[in-house]
Amino acid sequence: MAAKKTPKNTASKKDPVIELQYITDTLEQNYMPYAMSVIISRAIPEIDGLKPSHRKLMYTMYKMGLLNGGRTKSANVVGQTMRLNPHGDAAIYETMVRLTEGNGALLLPLVDSKGNFGRVYSRDMAYAASRYTEVKLSKVCGEVFRDIDKNTVDFVDNYDGTMQEPTLLPTTFPNILANPNQGIAVGMASNICSFNLKELCEATIRVIKEPEADLLEIMPAPDFSTGGELIYNQDEMRAIYQTGRGSFKVRAKYTFDKSANCIDITEIPYTTTVEAISEKIVDLIKAGKIREISDVRDETDLKGLKLTIDLKRGTDPEKLMAKLFKMTPLMDSFGCNFNILVEGSPIVLGVNDLLCEWLRFRRSCVMRGVAYDAEKKADKLHLLEGLEKILLDIDKAIKIVRETEEDAQVVPNLMEGFQISERQAEFVAEIKLRNLNKDYILKRTAEIKALKEEIKDLQDILAHKSRVNKIIEKQLREIAKKYGTDRRTQLISEEKVEMPDEEQFIEDYAVKLFRTKHHYVKKISLVSLRTSGEHRLKDDDEIIQEIETTNRSEVLFFAGNGDVFKMKIHEIPDGKASQLGEYIPNLVGLTEKVDIMGMITTTNYTGNILFAFASGKVAKIPLKSYETKSNRKKLANGFSSHAPLVSMEFITEDQDIVLISSAEKALTVNSEKIPLKTTRSSQGVTVMTLRKNAVLKDMYLTANCKIANLPTYRPRNIPAAGTLIKAEDKGIEQITFSLDDMNE
Repeated sequence: MAAKKTPKNTASKKDPVIELQYITDTLEQNYMPYAMSVIISRAIPEIDGLKPSHRKLMYTMYKMGLLNGGRTKSANVVGQTMRLNPHGDAAIYETMVRLTEGNGALLLPLVDSKGNFGRVYSRDMAYAASRYTEVKLSKVCGEVFRDIDKNTVDFVDNYDGTMQEPTLLPTTFPNILANPNQGIAVGMASNICSFNLKELCEATIRVIKEPEADLLEIMPAPDFSTGGELIYNQDEMRAIYQTGRGSFKVRAKYTFDKSANCIDITEIPYTTTVEAISEKIVDLIKAGKIREISDVRDETDLKGLKLTIDLKRGTDPEKLMAKLFKMTPLMDSFGCNFNILVEGSPIVLGVNDLLCEWLRFRRSCVMRGVAYDAEKKADKLHLLEGLEKILLDIDKAIKIVRETEEDAQVVPNLMEGFQISERQAEFVAEIKLRNLNKDYILKRTAEIKALKEEIKDLQDILAHKSRVNKIIEKQLREIAKKYGTDRRTQLISEEKVEMPDEEQFIEDYAVKLFRTKHHYVKKISLVSLRTSGEHRLKDDDEIIQEIETTNRSEVLFFAGNGDVFKMKIHEIPDGKASQLGEYIPNLVGLTEKVDIMGMITTTNYTGNILFAFASGKVAKIPLKSYETKSNRKKLANGFSSHAPLVSMEFITEDQDIVLISSAEKALTVNSEKIPLKTTRSSQGVTVMTLRKNAVLKDMYLTANCKIANLPTYRPRNIPAAGTLIKAEDKGIEQITFSLDDMNE
């Protein structure tokens, strides 16, 4: 429950200090209205492709006469827009900046601009203050506002009821897909990419005729104002068109200047900035992951974007760019989420469904505009039909007006004299005396026949959906011809794009891994190891395992709780002998306090692992069992937990091993006698039988065992109890005494 405090009143004890309120009531009364306001009134675009802030700004500019007039200071527009959008001048101006041609965020800019409005591809290029820049509506806005004064859309009062504003704009092309739009609401978001206007108009015409048409033939993919190259996968794109969700990759365009030995990047993905790219490249250079670059600099100027990368001698530009595409935002993903508001409700639509919804809206606008025209023409026809009756006897009309004593009786007398309506009589009465002639009246009444034909045609349009569709189709073709441009974002087939393996980016060199008793690991290159001194270790710590491998290998750490942790060796920082190394539990994300029992490195997962348990059992598991297709970091149940693990050894081929029990018995056996188990959690087989209270203490490869005469400890069959280790085999000399020694 939420507690609502009230001001303490020492003079009165009637009001409670704390008013109890259920949290569900608080959410319903406060949070839900806020959430719905953000969804409906701010963040999610509607079917005309605009958010409320965009629509209020553009309608203000339209009312200011900035569609056909000259530019005005942006500050003027910002101030006037506050009559509809009281959210502060900074927010309004920032909204305007994104709509301008100068900023370049939109594929089809809606605001014609003059001055510095920054650039969409630059994070740090700030736009000038509103008092310096000038704006007007772009020419294409004539199609956005077409017939707005013909009752094509609904109007509502502004926030203070002093003026009216449109709920939607009657755009004659699907602006919802012609320009990109992004918004984050409460519990939902929207991210709509832009499409080429020519292709979009053709696709819309196809949907008019065939709502379920495959639009990939006409409009194969999105198009962005920043250009770039789209990695095209038809199946992924079809899924986006059908569901309204999905993602695709866009990468930068570049040229190689052989004479200067540099790469010039001139177009980048829409989702990133030139600063983000250059910073990432610099970070990679500092980390030593890219060594082929000598300098990176931003040479962007008035001609446009240009990021120059100077190369070291002998560098292959194609291979370097493959690296950069993989490791930097030079190749980035665009995540589609076609979430829009339809009649006040958010809904995610595919491209076909979205165009069908826009067509439904556009048909409504056209029909409302046609109905408005038909009504106006019918009204004019009605007046002219009254004028036609006057033609029969002009003198009578003049006589009625002249002989009427009171001004208020002129209209009633005309109505009575010619059997016409009040509006017709008003119209006749307002005609100037000089126009009360036969020639004038004949010219005006000659329009009656044409008006009747026009009204009949307009009514026929309202009665037939096909004619409405033809009007929309005609407008779309005109718009595509007048405002359409060539595609900016080029399409590259996914099959033709060589996606480099991450292994190619990893520098390969020989390294040596050292594991200590206190669970530290050191990775030291062999080159560095030659010049290193003694190892630095913690007190009571010692090195218990050394493995020579390469930087491209993988390493597996076996924890005492049965989990196995995998990681790439290149992910372990390079160290020196003078350093303590990396703490393995921190390195692999191990939160429990358990011992690290072993470490194995591999490149191809060949070989077997021998697990020796305190129970006397030994399991032989192929290393292949730990190979995974996905890049999993943790494998649960990596080995059996039926008994404590006392030792483990990695072998590439079968060889002799020595088992030693707590009863000081030893047993030598070849690993080929231990059956191979493919299940990682296998308990293995009993190799050494143990007496009561005895356990298996250790397991060694014969090459690492210090016991002499190991063949004498080999049994005929297993399981076996083993043989008591002789003192001389332990390396302990027996002390003997003779009688002579005793006499002395």
